[in-house]
Amino acid sequence: MRQNSFISAITLFLLLLTSVSFAADSTDQYRGKVTFKGPNGEMMSGVRCGVVDVSPTLEVLKGMREAARSKTLAIAANISIPVAFHVITNSQGDGNVPLSQINASIDVLNAAYNEHGFFFNLLSVDTTANNNWYTAGPDSIAEQNMKASLAIDPANTFNVYTSNPGGGLLGWATFPWYYPESDTQHGVVILYSSVPGGSAIPYNEGDTLTHEAGHYLGLFHTFQGGCRRPGDYLPDTPAERTSTSGCPVNKDTCPWGDVDPIHNFMDYSDDACMYEFTLNQRSFMNWAVNRFKPSLLTP
Repeated sequence: MRQNSFISAITLFLLLLTSVSFAADSTDQYRGKVTFKGPNGEMMSGVRCGVVDVSPTLEVLKGMREAARSKTLAIAANISIPVAFHVITNSQGDGNVPLSQINASIDVLNAAYNEHGFFFNLLSVDTTANNNWYTAGPDSIAEQNMKASLAIDPANTFNVYTSNPGGGLLGWATFPWYYPESDTQHGVVILYSSVPGGSAIPYNEGDTLTHEAGHYLGLFHTFQGGCRRPGDYLPDTPAERTSTSGCPVNKDTCPWGDVDPIHNFMDYSDDACMYEFTLNQRSFMNWAVNRFKPSLLTP
């Protein structure tokens, strides 16, 4: 009887331990926060990215598996992507982004993506003063109206919106399978002060746009799923229990595999810390464009 009670106690302990581990890997736990300078020099706390980590559809999962084992997809064709920049200000003109910073943003995108076969070129710039759009958040009516009014040829163009969404949010994006490729809701929204030379230190070197462009091309966060396999569904991005803040060299939050991928553009590290995509990420972006955004392949 004592032996059975002892075994039951051990079993209960293991179940509780499993529950605690699972909770530690839940979305609320491993989506860390970031701290950066606001436009007036004040320190702000928020979230680097408003994209919600969700499980891929069966079709997307199949594509990830294909990308993970295919060597041919790793060599992406030269894919030229026109970019339409939509600068949203309030009625006082706050949030304006000069052309010099927009051009610098394109340069940052190309520095990250050119070696993987993606080339961004500035197609157009427009500026709109609208108080509701200036502070629009993800999935809001204001965001939907803004995009419906301003989007330029979404099937063939990468639409980027700069604004001040508030709440310490640096940006968000739509995955390529969210909508038909011609839907106006495609594109990314970024905090206007996160562009190169902006005030959102240490997120002011342009890599918020690099990160959101990764989502636009199909990539998940590297910390998706925490330490639970399959993580972000791509085997060459090591698992990490938590998103990264700063640039903690040798950060290692999972008990197996390599150290955390703090230099990957799909983590939350400081802009200066991020500089790479993996081979599997390159393969999957190429697969996602071919499957969900074929119009980008048309010259």
